[in-house]
Amino acid sequence: MATIERKRHRAATTFWRYWTASTVSSVGDAVTAVALPLVAVQVLGASTFEVSLITAAGYVAWLLIGLPAGVLVARLPLRGTQVAMDLVRAAALASVPVAAVFGVLGLPQLVVVALVVGLAGVVFFVGNATLLPAIVPAGQLTARNSLTSGTQAVTQLSGPSLGGILVQAVGGVGSLLVDVASYLVSAVLLAGMPRPARDTAAVRRDPPLAMIAAGLRYVTRHRVMRSCVAAATLANFVCGALLALTPVYLVRSLGASAGLVGVLVAAEGIGSLVGAALTPRLARRVGTGRALVGASLAGAVLALLMPVAGHGWGLLAFAAGNAGYAGGVVVLSVLTRTHRQTTTPPELLSRVMATVRFVSWGAIPLGALAAGGVATLLGNRGAVALTCALAFAVPAVLLAGPVRRLRDLD
Repeated sequence: MATIERKRHRAATTFWRYWTASTVSSVGDAVTAVALPLVAVQVLGASTFEVSLITAAGYVAWLLIGLPAGVLVARLPLRGTQVAMDLVRAAALASVPVAAVFGVLGLPQLVVVALVVGLAGVVFFVGNATLLPAIVPAGQLTARNSLTSGTQAVTQLSGPSLGGILVQAVGGVGSLLVDVASYLVSAVLLAGMPRPARDTAAVRRDPPLAMIAAGLRYVTRHRVMRSCVAAATLANFVCGALLALTPVYLVRSLGASAGLVGVLVAAEGIGSLVGAALTPRLARRVGTGRALVGASLAGAVLALLMPVAGHGWGLLAFAAGNAGYAGGVVVLSVLTRTHRQTTTPPELLSRVMATVRFVSWGAIPLGALAAGGVATLLGNRGAVALTCALAFAVPAVLLAGPVRRLRDLD
């Protein structure tokens, strides 16, 4: 009995170390999500399209190495890879303040930094998604995924506000040092975790292309997973467009200050937190399939508040729409991620997670670039309106596939 208790205590300690590392890193990510575009807008006077290049660079990494990342995670030591990716991201972001001190900071460097952080983040995410099922029993995955998503929502709530305050207090360049510190803390915490038990002998015998193809086949042949990936891809296209449009829309169209931009972006965290908290209850009461469709539709309806926002108190409409859409996306994310983790054979999991992220997150830079182009033609408000209307494609795709007939995804 004592041995069982020790194992449970050790497993719980491992999870909470994992959770703490992810949380600290997420706070820095949320700060940078506000600070990096504002550096371009305020310090360099960047246009909407130039800001969209920075946003796109941060996510185009999924198109570049999304599929090979699954092979890398399957073959390399998992804990060591996670630590290395934290250190790479810290070094890339630290280069921005250094360049600013010497007076050589420019838009190309911000784009490159966003790209390097994105590349390392791809490998880190696939590793994190593979690590969680290795340290948490299958029956606890939905709850742990909801907790992780809820925590990320809290960091989205506090991080952008902190980012806006820091930008006003110490400047966008100086605020990036918070993210540098977060990655270093995350690296230390992960380095102290026990190595997860893994059998990599089999995957090392297979050619990399064959391993990638196996992950692709599993996703494309699984009818439910394929439909969920299509929905997630459309949702992320909308997210990418909003990431590029929001800073410029709020500052130049609605007259919001840097500090207020952080608060308004933080409304996304409120919606994410509510969505993550409600997901387990919704899954139990109405089923994961029905919850997925309902949350996606509700998020699309609430997103329509963003383009009708105005100055002053009218900014509350943007906050409500931002929170509503984020809540729907989080429900979709938690339920589909748990479905993949519980359905996929363990030896395929890292490649399946990489395949899904390659397809779905590859849409984020496309959305960002498309938004920049549309804003040039229709203006910022017109581009936001068109983007939010596209959110209805997410529930439409789910209803057109097998999810329509399922109470639960499993």
